[in-house]
Amino acid sequence: MSERILVVEDEPAIAESVAYALTAAGYEVDTVGSGEDALSSSQERPYDLMILDLLLPGLSGLDVCREVRTTSALPIVMLTVRDEELDRVTGLAIGADDYVTKPFSTAELVSRVRAQLRRRRLNLGTDAVVYDVGGIHVDVGRHLVSVDGVPVRLTRSELRLLHLLAASEGRAVSREHLADGLRRDDGEPGDRRAIDVHISNLRRKLERDPSTPRRLVTVRGVGYRLVAS
Repeated sequence: MSERILVVEDEPAIAESVAYALTAAGYEVDTVGSGEDALSSSQERPYDLMILDLLLPGLSGLDVCREVRTTSALPIVMLTVRDEELDRVTGLAIGADDYVTKPFSTAELVSRVRAQLRRRRLNLGTDAVVYDVGGIHVDVGRHLVSVDGVPVRLTRSELRLLHLLAASEGRAVSREHLADGLRRDDGEPGDRRAIDVHISNLRRKLERDPSTPRRLVTVRGVGYRLVAS
């Protein structure tokens, strides 16, 4: 069965172009033009990925992303314009997995979509990988994480980074290696600036006091290390 994608875009020409490219690539595609419709559709039907425009009438893309993340780890690729750097960082911080800036080529967008869906399939198929690092329990295949016995919800990118860090428990993992772990299908590494955003978000979810991290610590000049605490 084809993977199903929800495109949330209020500009009809862009929505039609994106839907056409994704359909040609073999995906099932639904399109909506507002944040409210995006939430309704995502609750009514199971989707494998959401493409979400940042600027929407009514409920913004950031609001939609934040709401979806309260109940779902659905991969989200945000569409932004070039001068929205702060909003891109905010989007990653609240749970978006990737972003594409307008204007963009549909080929690039389809490549990003493939990368996210491939990573999702790999995660779902990795059913035997489980880590326990101090009070942090990570079940990669089931996408389940708990901290001191309390379940926490991570995005797919956050889970991937936590997986890489847990696999090297106690050892420093470079930012380059983490970026490589989020490598896209086109062979380019993930955005290294985004790594810091994801790490900050992970600390908010994993640390007792995110302002003084003791589990996910910075190794100056290298990267990060996950330690039992």
